[in-house]
Amino acid sequence: MEPMSYDLAVWYPQMRIRNEVATELYLRLCDGDTSGVVPHPAVDAFYAELTAAHPEGDKIPEDRSGDHDDCPWSCKLDHSPGHVIMCCVWSKASEVHELVQSLARKHGLALYDPQTEEVTYPDGSTGAKRASRASLWILGMFGLLFAAMFVYSGVVGSSTAPVFYGLAGLCVLMAGACFRQAWKSRR
Repeated sequence: MEPMSYDLAVWYPQMRIRNEVATELYLRLCDGDTSGVVPHPAVDAFYAELTAAHPEGDKIPEDRSGDHDDCPWSCKLDHSPGHVIMCCVWSKASEVHELVQSLARKHGLALYDPQTEEVTYPDGSTGAKRASRASLWILGMFGLLFAAMFVYSGVVGSSTAPVFYGLAGLCVLMAGACFRQAWKSRR
């Protein structure tokens, strides 16, 4: 059996949270608890632009009330100064998702998809768990160790030296990427 509606939520990301925490926040919002979000003008701007494109059901003339091209919503939008929860009919899910994603990025809002239990931030990053700083440093050190081993192998086996030097270069690049990511995540 297919779900009744395709749901999405947006809120102002006062801080980045993992997907699990976003799911908890979404469930609290569904229960009417808005204490986890902060009011922000971007939410109202998002809501105004969204409803200009697809008005809520009570704004549609009665003779067009079943026209999902005008109003894809399966129920009234849940809107506060800190969030918007949208439920649309499944036949419009793809179109609505693209619109909401575009508007959320434009207005700097986090987009939560309860179907996938994933939060996406305006820069396109998600709330997926990231590698720890320690594991990035360790991986980088192994990259440098392998680079040194490939250089040594290139010196010892001179006939295949270019291959070993190329592999050493790749290991150095990998190590550099790990160190850079570890350095960026130090906050």
